[in-house]
Amino acid sequence: MFDTVLVANRGEIALRITRTLRRLGIRSVAVHSDADAGARHVREADVAVRLPGGYLDADGILAAAAATGAQAVHPGYGFLAENAAFARRCAEAGLVFVGPPPEAVEAMGDKIRAKATVSAAGVPVVPGGAEPGDDLAEAAVRVGFPALIKPSAGGGGKGMVLVRSAAELPEALASARRTAAAAFGDATLLIERFVENPRHIEIQVMADAYGGVIHLGERECSLQRRHQKIVEEAPSPLLDAATRAAMGAAAVEAARSVGYTGAGTVEFIVQGATGDYYFMEMNTRLQVEHPVTELVTGLDLVELQLRVAAGEPLPLTQDEVRLDGHAVGARVYAEDPSRGFLPTGGRVLALREPPGVRVDSGLMAGGLVGSDYDPMLSKVIAWGPDRAAALRRLDGALAATAVLGLPTNIAFLRALIGHPAVVAGDLDTGLVERHLGELVPHGGVPSVPADVLAAAALVLHREHVPAVSAVSAVSSVSSGVPADPWDVPDGWRLGEAAWTVYRLETRDGVSELRVRGLPASGAEVRLPEADAVRARLADEGGDVLVTLGETARRYAVARDGDTVWLGRDGDAWALTRRHLGDPGDRTGAGGPGDGQVRSPMPGTVLVVKASQGERVVEGQPLLIVEAMKMEHTVTAPVGGVVAELRVRAGQAVAMDAVLAVVRGEEP
Repeated sequence: MFDTVLVANRGEIALRITRTLRRLGIRSVAVHSDADAGARHVREADVAVRLPGGYLDADGILAAAAATGAQAVHPGYGFLAENAAFARRCAEAGLVFVGPPPEAVEAMGDKIRAKATVSAAGVPVVPGGAEPGDDLAEAAVRVGFPALIKPSAGGGGKGMVLVRSAAELPEALASARRTAAAAFGDATLLIERFVENPRHIEIQVMADAYGGVIHLGERECSLQRRHQKIVEEAPSPLLDAATRAAMGAAAVEAARSVGYTGAGTVEFIVQGATGDYYFMEMNTRLQVEHPVTELVTGLDLVELQLRVAAGEPLPLTQDEVRLDGHAVGARVYAEDPSRGFLPTGGRVLALREPPGVRVDSGLMAGGLVGSDYDPMLSKVIAWGPDRAAALRRLDGALAATAVLGLPTNIAFLRALIGHPAVVAGDLDTGLVERHLGELVPHGGVPSVPADVLAAAALVLHREHVPAVSAVSAVSSVSSGVPADPWDVPDGWRLGEAAWTVYRLETRDGVSELRVRGLPASGAEVRLPEADAVRARLADEGGDVLVTLGETARRYAVARDGDTVWLGRDGDAWALTRRHLGDPGDRTGAGGPGDGQVRSPMPGTVLVVKASQGERVVEGQPLLIVEAMKMEHTVTAPVGGVVAELRVRAGQAVAMDAVLAVVRGEEP
């Protein structure tokens, strides 16, 4: 076994690998980009080395391995995990690449070649066409619509585009080609028949260098949005023992066909109505969703990877693999469901991660989530003796999770795993899109509950009270005269106590609340268009407990200047205090009709499709903004003339930054 291993990755997967290295007594070496210099995976490793060129800096990684005495490199997933050239360079440098042989990476990393290889081994594949031999427009007609365009290299759903007609094909091919070239360095595409509403089921395989190949059961990964997995579980509620054995045998044959070693995942699409299954691709690495397999098998897949890479045979046979209970995992993303799931960013002001379940996380309080990398922040994974128990535990764990400082999808995840179709196990890859209106209610803009408004006002009022008291105390000491009872900040006045007014701005507007009294001993809160309610605020383990009337709720709380962040039940709200006349006060400001074109997310302007002075129609594409390898087309909010164009291609922009202004036509 190795004594030092370099982990060529970041975030939660780097931390997860480091955890196993520490348990095995192996020294861990972290690498990092300049943006990640203070990241958690850097802090928790035994040694950390800066990469001058970022995580794709192969020269920097090899130099770091040599400088730290590492014998092996674990690539995690993404970045260099499926890069055959990097695997060869590791071997040339005398390093063990913790993954399959370069030839297997090449055979399965190229989806076109992979389909041909496994088809020859007798594994069923989806009909389609591929470059360079096929004209994709002709192949699309042959395959029929709807069809799915995919990058030949890479994975993770990036660059996949669904086309439903020939008219959509040119723009879809251009978009997929751009993403493929940017994400994987290879613009080659293929097109396949799109199987409507299939199940997405993948088989985990492990292979050693002595011909031993086993599978560790399946994972159900049908809950997806835009081809990105959101929730995964093991085992699948669809498969019976016979189908599991047949698909597992097919996955083992696919691995054998390329001389595979190490951990890999063979992905299938399954027609739920018939049970027919087709090979889709093989990921020649550890998968994001591997924890659910670990929880039901009791195996540490990273340890198995390391032992196989060190030359050991697999420690078990297929007959010894046992599946115990059920596991469900949910991916926490830095994204805003109310804005079409666009990537977000910001500093983590406060963090609460749940006890009693597995949490694979790269988060830490004070850490910065930028737009340089994938928006996945963490995974919350729960085990139960059966599926219903696992879902209940996962829901409770998500409710106890709070990430304050940036929008996340946690509340959406709770809504999804509680949906009747999900609870019943009636899953397919189109479920999320079909039920999006139920999962993201209120027309996309979340309403702020009354108790959250009241809690924010009480937090502000409690901070206001000591400030007023301190001024009064200083005045008393300097003058030698006792503090004026009129200055006691409880709002008491002759006749009736005075109210302090707080104007709180949220995504759905500005609300005015009034508070009087002392929050710790009892106050009154008057919500808009409502009677006053008795309230109390108390500290509780770093959070605050707010009693409003007869109801008590606990909130995670954080401050960012004039903004109060509150988290409850997996949801989070940002409420900003405004004063009349403040530059930031948007009361009465125009909406989409004001012609301002704002960036929907922090990112980079990829393409500018319009020019200043150009006449445009409402909904016409003006720019493409890219963040975290996702593209978003920004359109004209009104018809008119592009009066201002404030950005250029390649420019970094913040969320809500004004990109352009369209002046509407005079009536």
